[in-house]
Amino acid sequence: MAAAAAADGAEEPGMEAEELAPGCGGEGGSPGAEERRAPPQASVSNGGEAAGGRELVELKVIWNKTKYEVRCCLDSTGAELKQKIHSLTGLPPAMQKVMFKGLLPEEKTLREIKVTNGAKIMVVGSTINDVLAVNTPKEATQQEVKAEENKKEPLCRQKQHRKVLDKGKPDDVMPSVKGVQERLPTVPLSGMYNKSGGKVRLTFKLEQDQLWIGTKERTEKLPMGSIKNVVSEPIEGHEDYHMMAFQLGPTEASYYWVYWVPTQYVDAIKDTVLGKWQYF
Repeated sequence: MAAAAAADGAEEPGMEAEELAPGCGGEGGSPGAEERRAPPQASVSNGGEAAGGRELVELKVIWNKTKYEVRCCLDSTGAELKQKIHSLTGLPPAMQKVMFKGLLPEEKTLREIKVTNGAKIMVVGSTINDVLAVNTPKEATQQEVKAEENKKEPLCRQKQHRKVLDKGKPDDVMPSVKGVQERLPTVPLSGMYNKSGGKVRLTFKLEQDQLWIGTKERTEKLPMGSIKNVVSEPIEGHEDYHMMAFQLGPTEASYYWVYWVPTQYVDAIKDTVLGKWQYF
C-alpha cells in the first residue's frame, strides 16, 4: 500500500504541471479539455522554455546581409515579430517585408505557420535614412543634368544650323511682327529655308487635316496626326524670326527643320499641328 501511495504521489505533480502550464501571455490557469486532448505539433521544434513556461523558438533573421539570432515565443504573431525586428535593425514594421515560406502573415502566430527551431527568416526593406541617402545623390544628379541642359548651346549656334543661317535672311521671306500672335494666314507661309538651304513653303490644309511641305522638287502631304511634336527657337540676332522643327518619327533624327518662320505665326502653327484647331 505504501508503494502504491508513493506511485500515486509521483503521478499527481506531473498531471498538475500539465494542467497549469501557462501560455505565452504569462497567465496561469487550467487549459480546457479540448486543449489537453490536442495532439502535439510535430512540425514545430521547441527551442526551450523561458521563465513562466513560455515555449520559445530560435530563429535566424537575415536582413541587409546581416544575421541576427532571435528567440521568440511560438505564440507570438507576425506583427510582434516585426516589432522585435524593428528593435534589432531600426527598420520600421511598415517598411518590412518578412519572408518565411512566402510573405509572413501578421495576424497568425509562429506556431500556426509552423515556424521551426533554427528557421531562417528573410527581411527586405530600407530604413528612412537609407532612403534619404539614396535619394539625395539622385536629386543632386538631376539638378546637375538640368544645369547642364541650361548651359547647352542655343540651336542657332550649332554647326548643323549655322550653315543655313549664315546664308542670311531670305530676300522674299514674309514680314514678321514681333510681340504679336496672329492666326495662320489664308495663303501658304513661304520664303523660308529647309536644312539643305533650299526654299520651302508650308501650307495648312485644315479641311484635310494635313500639312503640306513644299519645295522646288516636290510637296510632302503629312497628316497632322503623324507629326509627333513641334519645337522652335528664336534666331539669335533676329528674334522676330524662329527656326522650327516638325518631328516626323520617334527620335530627333526625324526632325524636319524650317528656318526664318515669322514669330507671329509660331504659336498658331504649334496649336494647329498638335491639335488645337483655330476657328475662322
